[in-house]
Amino acid sequence: MLISVILVSYNTAEMSIDSLDCLFRSEGDFELEVFVIDNASKDNSVDLISSKYPNITLIENENNVGFGRANNQALPHIKGYFVLLLNTDAFVEKDSIQKSIDYMNNNPRCGLLGARLLSRNGELQPSCRYFPTPFNLFAERTGLATLVPYIKLVDDPHFNQELTQECDWVPGCYYMVRKEVVNTVGLFDPLYFLYSEEVDHCFSVKKAGWDVAYCADVKVVHIGGESAKSVGTISMVSRQVPHLQIESELLYFRKNHGLVGMISHLIFSNSADIIQSLKDLVRMRGWDKIKYNFNRIIAFWQILYKTDFATRSTR
Repeated sequence: MLISVILVSYNTAEMSIDSLDCLFRSEGDFELEVFVIDNASKDNSVDLISSKYPNITLIENENNVGFGRANNQALPHIKGYFVLLLNTDAFVEKDSIQKSIDYMNNNPRCGLLGARLLSRNGELQPSCRYFPTPFNLFAERTGLATLVPYIKLVDDPHFNQELTQECDWVPGCYYMVRKEVVNTVGLFDPLYFLYSEEVDHCFSVKKAGWDVAYCADVKVVHIGGESAKSVGTISMVSRQVPHLQIESELLYFRKNHGLVGMISHLIFSNSADIIQSLKDLVRMRGWDKIKYNFNRIIAFWQILYKTDFATRSTR
């Protein structure tokens, strides 16, 4: 069985090699065709990857086109029965791919599969998630979720990640999709530059009648945030670039839940920032945290204007 693997490289030269080394140490009854799309890295990623792995297909972009769009560039060339998206900061175990194939072969309605993600020191990362809603994001930021435990949070604490199970969406750092799903649903919407593309894609996959699943037996070490460091300042809370995260959330809600859903997200998010600022003020946590929350509110309205009310990307 042929598996098409796509990696997007952006200023992670040494890490990309480590990820590819792990990939090619994989064991099982399958063959790999590997595509690396380099998003105009400023380090020596292209030279290092091409010299060590001359047989992979390397696509060099003149500009950083974003994560989802870069993955899409490999689609005209792939021949595999399954398509595996793998981040350059994700490191598979020898049996990760074979276990993924076995699960999908045994569950023919599973169109998309994610893995158990672990940090370098073995800590479990959120790996099976509920779809975001304006209210569950609000509840998580304000602490309301602790008072109303039945709210399904994006990273819900009631998910038992020791168990293989269906879920709403899985992170895109290890993301196995049936080629049949790609043929019918597509891959990532080019609307997104970074973040929310896999949430949006899983939404489309489930809407088309396929299952999305998390397999606890498939283990992948994931670092996270490495490429984003080259794009902009990373939020130490979420390990994401705040402005890109805000933009992608607005685009997601407008696309999948319409104008009402997008406006609801805007209102709930701004309200959460105000509530958080008041809590920081009462607890005397310092002006920097209060300023951060108000800057988020300003950023929301600026991005809303720049994206024509969340109908287009700014990048």
